[in-house]
Amino acid sequence: MDAADAVFKALADGTRRALLDALTDRDGQTLFELCARLAHTHGLTSSRQAVSQHLDVLEAAGLVRRRREGRYTFHDLDTTPLAPLRERWTRPHERTDR
Repeated sequence: MDAADAVFKALADGTRRALLDALTDRDGQTLFELCARLAHTHGLTSSRQAVSQHLDVLEAAGLVRRRREGRYTFHDLDTTPLAPLRERWTRPHERTDR
């Protein structure tokens, strides 16, 4: 699976998109914080294990980075993998000055 396919797979699930929304609102959240935010904001009551698995998919696609500080693991949004996809479809339509 190439990088673009991994990003599309990650974005195909509504829970994963909700996790990205939560990280857009505030980077650097723990698993516990993300679970609470999903329940409060989106009404999603997924188990911590299920949310962790969704975060694994997002991390594999490069959309989430984990960082450890002491006994806590924080999750950060990384939009870098989206740039090639945006460019893939917008480049042919850009105006060129001639």
